[in-house]
Amino acid sequence: MLNRAVIEGSALALLAIGILALWFHARHSVRPESDGGYTTREEIRFEIDRLQSEVYRWLTTTNHRDIGMLYIVFGTVAGLWGGMDAMMLRTELVTAQADIWTPETYNALFTTHGLTMLIFFVLPVFFGIGNYMLPLLIGADDMAFPRVNAIGFWLLPPALLMVRMGLLVQVGGQILSLFLPQDAIQFFLTVREVSVGWTLYAPLSVQQPNPQIDLLILGLHLSGIATTVGAINFIVTIVYERTESVTWANLDIFSWNMLVTSGLALFAFPLLGSALVMLLLDRNLGTTFFATEGGGPILWQHLFWFWGHPEVYILFLPAAGLMSTLLPKFVGRKLFGYQFIVYSTMGMGVLSFGVWAHHMFVSGVDPRLKASFMAISIAIAVPSAIKTFNWITTMWDGDIRLSAPFILCAGSIGTFIIGGVTGVFLAVIPIDVLYHGTYYVVGHFHLIVVGIIPFMMIAASYYWYPLITGRWYDTRMAKFQAALLIFGSFVTFMTLLVIGGLGLPRRQAIYPVEYQFAQQIATVGAYVIGLSALLWLYNMLVSYWKGDVVQTTDPWDLKATNQFTREWQWFEERMVEKYDLEPSEPESTRRSYAPDLQPIGLLGGVGTVAENVYRNAWMAAAGGIVGTLLMTGGLGTAAYVGVLDPASFSEIAELVGLPATPLVGALLFLVGGAVTWPLLFLAFSEYLPGRLMFETGLVFATLISTGFVIAFYTGQQGLAFVGYLGFVLVAHWAYGLGLTVTFQYLRSRRRNAHEMEA
Repeated sequence: MLNRAVIEGSALALLAIGILALWFHARHSVRPESDGGYTTREEIRFEIDRLQSEVYRWLTTTNHRDIGMLYIVFGTVAGLWGGMDAMMLRTELVTAQADIWTPETYNALFTTHGLTMLIFFVLPVFFGIGNYMLPLLIGADDMAFPRVNAIGFWLLPPALLMVRMGLLVQVGGQILSLFLPQDAIQFFLTVREVSVGWTLYAPLSVQQPNPQIDLLILGLHLSGIATTVGAINFIVTIVYERTESVTWANLDIFSWNMLVTSGLALFAFPLLGSALVMLLLDRNLGTTFFATEGGGPILWQHLFWFWGHPEVYILFLPAAGLMSTLLPKFVGRKLFGYQFIVYSTMGMGVLSFGVWAHHMFVSGVDPRLKASFMAISIAIAVPSAIKTFNWITTMWDGDIRLSAPFILCAGSIGTFIIGGVTGVFLAVIPIDVLYHGTYYVVGHFHLIVVGIIPFMMIAASYYWYPLITGRWYDTRMAKFQAALLIFGSFVTFMTLLVIGGLGLPRRQAIYPVEYQFAQQIATVGAYVIGLSALLWLYNMLVSYWKGDVVQTTDPWDLKATNQFTREWQWFEERMVEKYDLEPSEPESTRRSYAPDLQPIGLLGGVGTVAENVYRNAWMAAAGGIVGTLLMTGGLGTAAYVGVLDPASFSEIAELVGLPATPLVGALLFLVGGAVTWPLLFLAFSEYLPGRLMFETGLVFATLISTGFVIAFYTGQQGLAFVGYLGFVLVAHWAYGLGLTVTFQYLRSRRRNAHEMEA
């Protein structure tokens, strides 16, 4: 077996050395050389003094932008550390046997990966983005409590060290064992990484003698204090520090999401802190909060998940806010349904405190209580769906710019839909009982926490990079990195969904050999995710020194769609003042919710649906007749080759009370195709996708073909069933083309006639 402490310690050291070497190389390559080609003593002294000044400034700063950068850098470091745990986990799972790490090491990696990513990666990064951008977005000079803001951040580094102290002590013990006897370094040999799982379930977390658990509990408690302090600061800043022109009605969506997130943190984290104190007392003072003779182990689950599920939305809501902020900028459209997105955000915040027990469906909770939690767990999918549909509608017919932020936004919507739908299944008690202990849960969870949260972090870094650094990153590398990240996430977590659906248990280092190939595919996908993360890091670091200097005050051409928001106005003022640049003005502007190419509606968007149907009914009926004639050729061929049973048409005649014969049914079907379907097309065409009329007709025909497939299915099997589907689809496409082309021709003739009369 490999030594986990040595391997991970060496990898972290190598990564740190690589980052420093890259930083100094990039910085040195742009510095002018001294006259003689050698570094003078005065230059060295100047560099040392400047370094001391910079260190002092960063250690004592209370500026919201500096604190924001500290949060982001800290969260990135923690994310790389936790990501390395994930890579080591996936490496172990390449083989069915635990022949790389021991099962205990696997459990330790599983524990530290979860805690590091959830507590020290996601929240600090989002708090960093909020610290940097939120005062700019609401017109505030700084956060409400600048010094408290700094304290909130500086509590996090020692908290992370306490949580991960086991690895550091183990590495120290490995080094000291080369020089000292084991008796002298007994402490370093007894402290090791926690391996009880990131949920710290009692009674295992109470009974395991590893002293690192106590340090971990104290570190988590300290991080909870830091998060609570930061949440209070965000709430007060948004409520009281807004400029007069920023009201609740026009507050930007990211600030709304940070407000709700902070409210959740304010209620959830103090509870976690209380539960951690109770766990610490059980371990060290013999109390029985979570012992069988006291509150019982199930009490820990209730307390933990009462924090744990709101924590999921504490992580998700800032990412959703970034999605709602960034997506409109790259499709040239105003965010669709602003009010509904705000309401859905608040709804998720409230409902998130009523679903914690769906993590406990396999425990001994009263079935009636389980049913209530199941209902709320299903209901919380509604505000999530509202957001998703609003995001998709925002993109509808927009002027899409295929940039790295947009690629990540589009990929996030896809992964979030899959992760959300699988979550709805898990909210149902019988399904959860079946899949609770399988990789299905792992795939569902990671499609959300990886499929949208890091995606939006990276998208935000690309979007605001010119504002923060004044330079451009490598946009081609950014697009490649974005596509790589999406590909790796789909490969990894869709594979886990599949093997979880087949019943493979999670949280085990050893598994049946028949799942080995699937685990290897998932591991390759995870390596792709890791590679994309390193590409992002390389791009950010090198571009800071070598990126092209921003030469405009509107890098994303946001003025063209009237989306030049407050943070970019601040950037423009700084660029004008610092570099004497002229404010950028676009060649033309348009309203952000009115795309350049309007959808081609039947009346150009004028008139109600009823008026539309009334004015165009005869032309639609003519098109329906042509389409029906074209469709009969396809359906007749299907009947002739034997993949469609003509007798199935008799049910139509029976349905309306006429003689149940295939001929009568076929005639009624033709009448419906000439009258009913064209009128439905007129009524719903404004809501169907497609810029051109025939595109809309094809979409309509495809939709109605699904009803035909179900209604006229008579048990076809094999190739007959494939042929049945093919003929039905082609016949309906012929109908759609005949309907729309004829309709378009007649409408153009009528329009030309009116123009000649005028």
